[in-house]
Amino acid sequence: MLLFGKISQQLCDLKKLQWLCDSRYFWSWLNAVFNKVDYERIRDVGPDRAASEWLLRCGAMVRYQGQEKWQRDYNSLPTGPLDKYKIQVIDATDSCIMGIGFDHMEGLKHVEKIRFCKCNYIEDDCLKRLSQFENLQKSMLEMEIISCGNVTDKGIIALHHLRNLKYLLLSDLPGIREKENLVKAFKTTLPALELKLELK
Repeated sequence: MLLFGKISQQLCDLKKLQWLCDSRYFWSWLNAVFNKVDYERIRDVGPDRAASEWLLRCGAMVRYQGQEKWQRDYNSLPTGPLDKYKIQVIDATDSCIMGIGFDHMEGLKHVEKIRFCKCNYIEDDCLKRLSQFENLQKSMLEMEIISCGNVTDKGIIALHHLRNLKYLLLSDLPGIREKENLVKAFKTTLPALELKLELK
């Protein structure tokens, strides 16, 4: 009877492990689906509406030009003229946005601030891609990157292409190893930048 109990417990533990692995795969797959870029949708409704749908679908929030209220709920996205709502601020805290969805940002012309906080899928290539968008190079003024474990010096240094960036907060980023080199690089490329480092 004791032996049967041990075997039964081992089988239960095995099932739990299998379920954890399967659920991790499932959520990873679902997040990839949420991030998929629909270029026809961007063409039909415009970059701001399509990017809003993508960001909210992935758990991020947006704020539009001329509005104080944050848009959090996908189901209550505003209706009306497609060119009326322009994204000014993006808060991607705890969201599942990932690099494969970043083409949504290419047409955004009014984004002044982005906050990446506890974004498990944000990595160096995401920041490099972001910094290559010509519209964001002109409009971006502030960025915060906090507790994104896959970001390293390589991703941060790419942000020097955002030539109008005035404020950059880097906090709790264990992947950053060359703090002094980053400071020197930004002093050279973006002398007007206020760089705030909260790194261990």
